[in-house]
Amino acid sequence: MEKNFFLHESSYVDDDVEIGEGTKIWHFCHIQRGARIGKNCSMGQNVNVSNNVKIGDGCKIQNNVSLYEGVELEAYVFCGPSCVFTNDLTPRAKYPKGSAGYKKTLIKEGASIGANATIVCGHTVGKWALIGSGAVVTKDVPDFALMLGVPAVQKGWVCKCGARLFFENNSACCQYCKRKYRNSMDQVFED
Repeated sequence: MEKNFFLHESSYVDDDVEIGEGTKIWHFCHIQRGARIGKNCSMGQNVNVSNNVKIGDGCKIQNNVSLYEGVELEAYVFCGPSCVFTNDLTPRAKYPKGSAGYKKTLIKEGASIGANATIVCGHTVGKWALIGSGAVVTKDVPDFALMLGVPAVQKGWVCKCGARLFFENNSACCQYCKRKYRNSMDQVFED
């Protein structure tokens, strides 16, 4: 593997891994066999990327995050410190299912997951959604949704820049970046 990325000397990368140009992997990380990491990503201290995990370009994965097999991050996903992913709904130490029993989890482009949030496997988090710190996601999340609480419930909508959106007559304009959105049948689209 041509090394056009930064790898801290305390971290370990297995064979058969792809890491994109400009990616930075900091202290005490482990990147396991079959992982595919895009360009210009950042992995904080103590990140574990399990077998066959896919990470898109520009992702930021903060300290103490484990991405288990079955998890896929599209481009520009933010994973806050110590957020949690799962891949088995009924784990047993004595009766492991192996990768054939894992449930897939997809985090779509631009989504952000707050510190200590949990994403229960088998769900999709939509584009540019924002999952609040400590929330527990137990169902699919729409694009641009703001999800808070345990279990997480939708509390509104957010802009690509992360600001809350306030709809009037099914349209909204971000008060900070001025992007425009429309709400059609409880789905939000950028105009």
